[in-house]
Amino acid sequence: MSNFFGAIVAATLLASPALAAQPVTRTDLQRHDLSIPGRETIQARIDIAPGAEAPWHRHPGEEVIYVLEGVLEYQLEGKSPVTLKAGDVLFVPAGVAHKARNPGAANGAELATYIVEKGKTLVEHAHVVDQAK
Repeated sequence: MSNFFGAIVAATLLASPALAAQPVTRTDLQRHDLSIPGRETIQARIDIAPGAEAPWHRHPGEEVIYVLEGVLEYQLEGKSPVTLKAGDVLFVPAGVAHKARNPGAANGAELATYIVEKGKTLVEHAHVVDQAK
């Protein structure tokens, strides 16, 4: 589990014991340098339990999402939420704040491919004030 998501899950558990069975976990699958100097790709499986949310965050590069299972709702800063199911895809531009949640009754999972600046923190908390509905 990444440090960011681990911290979010821990904070959620401390704030609400009822959510203890609803974690967000990240399993890193591979990491490689790219032919572009200073860039790397990281691929990870993100599992989001029913009712759980990955809060507003951003990455130092692009994120390409492929939903593996379940139903997941994503919201990019300044945009309305979109609901995706297994087989759907989403592109998150570099530095754009976004969040994801599982509104379904079953596990939701995505394959996340990050194309990011090497050496930077992969996930950074984002404070979003103005949310589109």
